[in-house]
Amino acid sequence: MDTTEVVAALIKEQDRFLICQRPAGKSLALFWEFVGGKVEQGETKEQALVRECQEELGVIVAVGDVFWEVTYHYPDAIVHLTLFEANIKEGTPQKLEHQDIRWIKKEEIPHYDFCPANKDVLDRLQNLPVQETTYRGF
Repeated sequence: MDTTEVVAALIKEQDRFLICQRPAGKSLALFWEFVGGKVEQGETKEQALVRECQEELGVIVAVGDVFWEVTYHYPDAIVHLTLFEANIKEGTPQKLEHQDIRWIKKEEIPHYDFCPANKDVLDRLQNLPVQETTYRGF
């Protein structure tokens, strides 16, 4: 089985971060995730993330450092996920492809059903001290 390269954005605003709910009718329907998607042939991971944020939220982001990387084995796919820190440079997030979008605090993580590949990064987010969850400007 081939590995699919996927990127996602950890977009923070003060003490909250943006999560998106997958639409009904897609795989992992109604699970929550970070905005992102597959890296297309000829794209860098950073280029793919900028494109996905534009397509899915209507925003332009500045891509920062890698926050987390994981390879996850779903029953029907292998996904290598790279989660980047990102800041919104332009626009306001809109539900262009998702069922819902929300800004949540790290304490609210347990109230949402996230895609299984996000489990380890969510554990890390919940355990970070407040000062470490505030990113520098890009």
